[in-house]
Amino acid sequence: MDSLVFGQRLKHFRKRNNYTLAQLGENVKKPAPYLSQLENGLAEPRVSLIRELAVALDCTPSDLLDPQPPSRRAELEIALRQLQEQPENSQRKLPYIRPSTRMPDEILEHIIGLYTALDEDNSLSISNPNTPKNIARNSNRDLRSEMRERNNYFLEIEATANDILKSVDYPGSGPVSERILMDVCEHFGFSVKRAEKIPHSTRSITDQREKIIYIPQRNDLSTRASRSVVLQTLGHYALGHEVADDISKYLLQRVESNYFAAAILAPEKPAVKFLENAYKAMDISVEDLQEIFYISYEMAGHRLTNLATQHLGLTLHFLRSDDEGIVWKAYENDGVPLPQGIDGTIEGEHLCRNWGTRQAFHTQDALSLHYQYTDTPSGKYWCVTHVEADRVPYHAVTIGTTADQAKWFRGSDTKRFSTSQCPDKDCCNTPRASVRQHWQGVAWPSARDRSNVTSGLPLPARSFTRFPGVDIVEVFEFLERQESQ
Repeated sequence: MDSLVFGQRLKHFRKRNNYTLAQLGENVKKPAPYLSQLENGLAEPRVSLIRELAVALDCTPSDLLDPQPPSRRAELEIALRQLQEQPENSQRKLPYIRPSTRMPDEILEHIIGLYTALDEDNSLSISNPNTPKNIARNSNRDLRSEMRERNNYFLEIEATANDILKSVDYPGSGPVSERILMDVCEHFGFSVKRAEKIPHSTRSITDQREKIIYIPQRNDLSTRASRSVVLQTLGHYALGHEVADDISKYLLQRVESNYFAAAILAPEKPAVKFLENAYKAMDISVEDLQEIFYISYEMAGHRLTNLATQHLGLTLHFLRSDDEGIVWKAYENDGVPLPQGIDGTIEGEHLCRNWGTRQAFHTQDALSLHYQYTDTPSGKYWCVTHVEADRVPYHAVTIGTTADQAKWFRGSDTKRFSTSQCPDKDCCNTPRASVRQHWQGVAWPSARDRSNVTSGLPLPARSFTRFPGVDIVEVFEFLERQESQ
């Protein structure tokens, strides 16, 4: 029995019956101070007392012994107490907080979020590489290194995609039609069904018994995006993936399934033919690749990195970042100096304000393609940035290369030039002296809430699911609803 949870449940049922501790004590012949200890998790009751309490509170013993907190408020109070009693937090000698009934839930949420964020920051210590977050970061770093070594070209996946397209009579040029896409699904014995209220933690759900792939309705997932999601799901079957039992395998499978989707939607032979013609015309464009094969700008950018080095001899870099310049995805084999943490990871780091990826948000027409050259300590680079307006906050997808290779790309004649000295802190992280002197001590900004501070980590993988970051309860309940229809 968890004494903290029992105490909260006892308090919940006592208050539901409008009893004071003294009144309840009279009914079960126990002093109020002892009942207070029970409610605060400082004592454990005998079985006979639990039965007497249940009778007095008009509930069952199982109601009092239920391992779930009776309310969100009770869950917060338990979490706060457990966090404060952890050895590492006790050593910090912070004042102990006992939440009163007048303390708002938001305050408890905030304090718990700060404890969680502090624990996450400590887990980033390079001296502790075995924490879940460090394992994920290191796995991501190692995977990016492998992608760089093979120039982001997966021959075996290209071959698999080519064989499947042949089996469904793809004509060999142009975009993959809806009919061909459905034929690919049937090739693996699956059908696709749009459904309402698919859990937010998933991009699709597959019923392997009935061979159905569920995807969101069109108002939540556009037709173009749904094509990618369906093929990413099928990629796991086409490539013989098994349920990943560690984060490194999970990340590799994610990369491979995404690669498979791109190799089906923008097949190698016609895509290479298109790029070779654009190369001869010195007019390579991610936007054209996007439109010809009816894929997203991000997938077109990925596909360019898959094929350009292998077939054209061009080296590139790819970035996805948000409106604050935080890197979400990154790849490079052209030597561009991406920001790195002390452990060598790139994801989660801030890009220089002077890079085209950041500058694109500050032009007069931020939703137009932004071309720019940037001088860096590692050399001069050219890039094109596309701001995605359908995300909140906006995200940017950038494809770039060295300045001497830019001549093969549309937009290489841009007159936008910038200089970056990052990671030198005086490059873009220190205000100009005159501005600093004018505003220092006067400005008082209020920071925007960050979900990574006030929220917990993604849902853990339970022993019976092994799907990190997925709310398996929602998934199972969703499938139950679909099966009953």
